[in-house]
Amino acid sequence: MTAPLDRIDRRLLALLQDDARLTVAELAERVSLSTSPCWRRIRRLEQAGYIAGYHARLSPEKLGFGITAFVSVVMGSHTRDVARAFEAAVQDIPQVIACHNVSGEYDFLLEVVASDLAAYGEFARTILQALPGVRELHSSFSLMSIKATRQLPLPGG
Repeated sequence: MTAPLDRIDRRLLALLQDDARLTVAELAERVSLSTSPCWRRIRRLEQAGYIAGYHARLSPEKLGFGITAFVSVVMGSHTRDVARAFEAAVQDIPQVIACHNVSGEYDFLLEVVASDLAAYGEFARTILQALPGVRELHSSFSLMSIKATRQLPLPGG
């Protein structure tokens, strides 16, 4: 989109972030548009990349993931090839639900889920420690999730 987001665009994005299951008719009613113009706006927001996808937020506990670990990774080598190999390998590990290249003392920060502490320990030893270029792992465990909405603040509102 070349034009900045207007009030209706921001409202649509906020509504979809809150509940992506809303129908176009429901969205249209909430932003005071008819269905066709509302659908066109949503389509334009999708095509412009403001809407990257639609997802269900699943319960880790119901799926048997009782542990969330934040793993700080120190690399033994900082070459581009080693970093790319690490990044590619992490993409294929379902238990790693987020990976960030970070500044500071560590090189990467991973968010990892596991069924319990023993399962995490085995996973860290056999999978994470074997990733390309890994020198050290430092794990911290979530004791309680305080906020996990993943909703982005919308600019200009």
